[in-house]
Amino acid sequence: MTNDTTTATNAAFDHGNCKKRESWHTNGDATDPPGGGGGDKDDGTDPDGGGGGDGGDQTKETTSLNPKGTALSGNKERALVVTLTGERRRETWSQKAEFLLAVIGFAVDLGNVWRFPYICYQNGGGAFLIPYCIMLLFGGLPLFYMELALGQFHRCGCLTIWKRICPALKGVGYAICLIDIYMGMYYNTIIGWAVYYLFASFSTELPWTKCGNPWNTDACMPVTSLANASSGTLATLVGSNVSLAVNGTIGLLGNVSSTVISVGNVVGEDIVRTSPAREFFERQVLEQYKSDGLDFMGPVKPSLALCVFGVFVLVYFSLWKGVRSAGKVVWVTALAPYVVLLILLARGVTLPGAAEGIRYYLTPEWHKLGNSRVWIDAASQIFFSLGPGFGTLLALSSYNKFNNNCYRDALLTSSINCLTSFLAGFVIFSVLGYMANVQNKSIEDVGLEGPGLVFIVYPEAIAMMKGSVFWSIIFFLMLITLGLDSTFGGLEAMITALCDEYPRTIGRRRELFVLILLGLIFICALPTMTYGGVYLVNFLNVYGPGLAILFVVFVEAAGVFWFYGVENFSADIEQMLGKKPSLFWRICWKYISPTFLFCILIFSLLGYEAMLEGEYKYPEWSVAAGWMLTLSSVLCIPLYVIYKFMKSDGGCRSRLRQTFKPEPLIPTAVPGQIYSGTAV
Repeated sequence: MTNDTTTATNAAFDHGNCKKRESWHTNGDATDPPGGGGGDKDDGTDPDGGGGGDGGDQTKETTSLNPKGTALSGNKERALVVTLTGERRRETWSQKAEFLLAVIGFAVDLGNVWRFPYICYQNGGGAFLIPYCIMLLFGGLPLFYMELALGQFHRCGCLTIWKRICPALKGVGYAICLIDIYMGMYYNTIIGWAVYYLFASFSTELPWTKCGNPWNTDACMPVTSLANASSGTLATLVGSNVSLAVNGTIGLLGNVSSTVISVGNVVGEDIVRTSPAREFFERQVLEQYKSDGLDFMGPVKPSLALCVFGVFVLVYFSLWKGVRSAGKVVWVTALAPYVVLLILLARGVTLPGAAEGIRYYLTPEWHKLGNSRVWIDAASQIFFSLGPGFGTLLALSSYNKFNNNCYRDALLTSSINCLTSFLAGFVIFSVLGYMANVQNKSIEDVGLEGPGLVFIVYPEAIAMMKGSVFWSIIFFLMLITLGLDSTFGGLEAMITALCDEYPRTIGRRRELFVLILLGLIFICALPTMTYGGVYLVNFLNVYGPGLAILFVVFVEAAGVFWFYGVENFSADIEQMLGKKPSLFWRICWKYISPTFLFCILIFSLLGYEAMLEGEYKYPEWSVAAGWMLTLSSVLCIPLYVIYKFMKSDGGCRSRLRQTFKPEPLIPTAVPGQIYSGTAV
């Protein structure tokens, strides 16, 4: 080969930066070489750029031609040239801030408001922050960093990416897609409840302020009745479950009650009293009294279905254009909750009893740190709060530029998520302290976790504030925005995965596909909008993603850290960021994070029955149906391993090698980096 040819070849390849790998993993489009396995796509290509044909640059090997266009042969010169063709490039975020807001919006969801404060005070108050931060550092953050790095390096969704890591585990991607569908079926319904409350708040007086509405029962009593009652009118109380009447209004005295108590001429016998806020949620919003649970859920409630439909419309117009539309929406949905949280905090700390509530929230109970349950709760809270494994972080980061500092992004966004949970605790407990002060109760008798906190207790407190209509409107706007960007993320994970996997049949018709997908999910979600839909929402939460996602993420971590290898993964990060991850991260990825996931999985399986505890007892048949629902996603993993093994050629050993070994790719040019070498 002549010096001119050598010079041309060396110009094409920067040998100082290139690196030989057993298989080439990058983020541009590449076509599989013969015998490479080809993947499982409908068009035989590897759409790393995906997303409707928005692939990255493509590198092709061509034989050089002489000036007349004839290939040189014999003793003539031959050269291998690399041409970079400007085919459709994958979209990227128009601004770095849009990506950060999207990740923060996904991670910060309703659980930060309705679960963390309760878990914190239940597990030792301020002392709980110690196991919480330890689990964040050694368990949650490494997995969070892993997904951001994987998505950014490979630039594809949770299906296509397994071709580059461990082809046998592509079933993990299908399992994630199913889990995201289950989440979409019930999570959007919860947002629909908030929309219902928002519209109900536009009135001169909040409808859950007083009794006497068509949906109220004789057991209803405003929470302020006890505070306004003079102590001289109260009878002597004995036993438990007290019913009392003050000036004709029947009420409940916390947890203190009596079999029969008379005040004036009114007599009540063992009547369990409820607040107007509770009756509004259960009898007006849900109307669950018209259902017998899962055995008879009743018809769809039209007004609730309309609210949920509105949520799906908002979701569609946020996702239909991909990062172009979602990137604009997150400026509102991710930032608005922080504005409202700060406003509510400023109002909450001025209420009487707020200081006592905050003290109760933060007072450390060091003895509880010896309880293993506290550490498991901390691990579970971190995992479900950060949200690794749902494919969302991987999808969102796949639209980043190749050299984006995903390490810094992981530290920043995960820290903001945890600090938001901590901030929400002040907002919630300042109001719970106020409620306890008004009702002369202890705070543990006031507080609830889950939907009961944000749809019953907090609205109850808002109703007693001056300017209650304003506070109610901004509170439920906050809940809606918190929920929306989280549901955006979950659905975007599935949409990106399918668009990348099938770029011609789905990717190029993204808008139509998103419309059909959301329409089908809405139809499947209709049972959650029935009078017994609340029971199904809780059921889907436990058996849909609740248990399955833990197993799926454990397998995902095993595939990346054990099959693909921490060293290969670290080398990928080095190519993006210019340096390898430290020893701390490599140890966490190889040993600590998988152990973290395995422990959460085991304890969750042992305590799954506690997840469904409550006033309603789920029928036995529903437990069997629940495990079938869980297995529907979990079984995707072993079934795909079998499918991939049977599809491979050769003997048993050869098939195993093809099944678990990353498929070879043609050396590919990526932004800022050029590979060269021979794919094995």
